[in-house]
Amino acid sequence: MTARVPGILIFAIGLGSGLPAQTSPSPADVERPVSWRRLIPNAASDQKQIWSFPVRVAQGKYLLPTLGVLGVTAGLVALDPVDTGYFRRTTSFHKFNSVLSSTNTLYAIGLAPVSLYIAGVFRHDDYAKGTALLAGEAAVDAEILVTVMKFAGSRVRPRDLPATTKFGDTWFESKRNASGFPSGHAIAAFSVATVLSRRYSNHRWVPFVAYGLAGLVGFSRITSSAHFPSDVFMGAALGYSISRFAVLRN
Repeated sequence: MTARVPGILIFAIGLGSGLPAQTSPSPADVERPVSWRRLIPNAASDQKQIWSFPVRVAQGKYLLPTLGVLGVTAGLVALDPVDTGYFRRTTSFHKFNSVLSSTNTLYAIGLAPVSLYIAGVFRHDDYAKGTALLAGEAAVDAEILVTVMKFAGSRVRPRDLPATTKFGDTWFESKRNASGFPSGHAIAAFSVATVLSRRYSNHRWVPFVAYGLAGLVGFSRITSSAHFPSDVFMGAALGYSISRFAVLRN
């Protein structure tokens, strides 16, 4: 990690101490019991929701949004050979990538719920502490799903291919535990951002800032050639869906 703390980390710390106390649940919030003791049972229940999702789609639920996400992902996969070469060869994003490096963005994603929980402890704000635990739960759920999907797809990352390649045949080619589909950073960033945005939806600036920073994390994975755009989009869509429908269940 660089000696100079990036601005995204400063915001993550400030997020926990700067949010006003939530005195009543927002309309988007579902009163789901959450605590350190319930964290593992809740995550296990979430996994049941996540892995049974295809069954609900087959029954006609969430069909249109699912087809929309799959359609956009397929379109981006088709465009990957066209747009990836630029990011693989350019040096225009060197400073951007050094600030939003893999390590720095992981710290930022983790600091958001941690700082919010600490702020909740000092301010005796159970809602803030619950939100932080839900964000952590969402991140755990996302990590489980993305690990399975990466193993199944075994997609080679752009940076592991020669800069002159056509970036076409990238599936089932990864020879190590570093496959790229979907983006783990994107799914984690958007899962945390969605919990914060939904739980504090009455503060209009929170969704803009949370999703904006999550978007920067996703974009940094493209500019650093760690992922194809399709990897990032699918990670973002899964992170949002996991938090809203499995963790918050609204």
